[in-house]
Amino acid sequence: MIHPQMRPVEAFPVRLEGRELVCIRDPLGLAEQPIYLNQFQLFVVSRMNGANSLRDIQAHYCRATGQIVPMEQFDRLVGQLNDLHYLDGEGFRAYLAGLEETFRSLAVRPSRHAGSAYEAEADRLRRQMADFFTHPEGPGTPAGPGSAPVLRGLVAPHIDFHRGGITYAHAYKTLAERSEADTFIIFGTCHGPMPGRFALTEKGFDTPLGVVPADREFVQCLTSRLGRDTFLGEFAHRGEHSIELQTVFLAYLLGGCRDFRIVPILVGSFQDICAQGSSPACNPEVAEMVRAVRETMAEIPRSYCLLAAADLAHVGRRFGDASGPTEATMREVERRDREFLALVEAGDAEGVFRSIAEDGDRRRVCGYPSIYVTLSCLERPVGRMLQYRQWADFPAGAAVTFAGVAIY
Repeated sequence: MIHPQMRPVEAFPVRLEGRELVCIRDPLGLAEQPIYLNQFQLFVVSRMNGANSLRDIQAHYCRATGQIVPMEQFDRLVGQLNDLHYLDGEGFRAYLAGLEETFRSLAVRPSRHAGSAYEAEADRLRRQMADFFTHPEGPGTPAGPGSAPVLRGLVAPHIDFHRGGITYAHAYKTLAERSEADTFIIFGTCHGPMPGRFALTEKGFDTPLGVVPADREFVQCLTSRLGRDTFLGEFAHRGEHSIELQTVFLAYLLGGCRDFRIVPILVGSFQDICAQGSSPACNPEVAEMVRAVRETMAEIPRSYCLLAAADLAHVGRRFGDASGPTEATMREVERRDREFLALVEAGDAEGVFRSIAEDGDRRRVCGYPSIYVTLSCLERPVGRMLQYRQWADFPAGAAVTFAGVAIY
């Protein structure tokens, strides 16, 4: 008898066509299609832990509800989950190995989120992005570069454009006007597991507006300074959206205007450092990356700007809270967010980390590792907040906050 085991998924309640369902999706994007489960299916899936057989789960359901469900329904659900790559096992591992081999062979990382996080067709995308700048709450159309002071870093959102586009526009207008950089080192938030703390790639990033090339010389020089293989986690770049969304804005503003390149670096979780009561500065991987980036910037003559692709709080039932969000909780979230952002403006990387560690990252600020590394790689950074915004869907039980911060 088969003992099905679910892979790690995100689950949250949804209302669809008048029905209360639970949506599950793969945070890594390996299972590309979300699934909507009714209460029976949710009961079954929640017990697919690799230890229970389908017969065991059938018996559990009968004891819990008094209903005898034919085994065919269990088999059908297992088949659907397996076909959509939600179940672990030999079949999934073969599928994953094929994806990894294909990704390694590519010279350019394909666009993964066009058509969902932003418009996929070039002209529609240009209009969408232009509207963010000219929106009543937008910053206005960017002028030419050359304004002082010179931008050395930027904190920008990585939420989809539909929800965060206006804040992206505030951030990238400042970049367009105050930076003549030809190399953008992007520290992107990684939302899934990686073999190490950081993951590099030499691949350029495809966008509907053209390919944004990687600075392979910088990546290779950086790699030579690191005591570990940061390409082991390169596959994490395949589905991660945080860097991709920055490349679309760079292509929109700078494509055709000047040559530029990116250094794409995914940054993993710092939760283990929080749990240890330590500091990222004492972590060998973090300290080594900061030192290597600083030394490589000093060695290779480029004009640099560092980008932190970072959202802030994630609160509500969808993200694991018992209730909410509510208007009252969002006011408290904003208060805490602004305290956090004041530390970013002060260039206080250690303060940024401590503010998260002190409450165990209660607000789930997913972007703080990227912000910490960005500030640490710059000499005496000073920030200025450009815009803070919140997106909230109270009926769905979800809210995300984000900001743009210029760093000089």
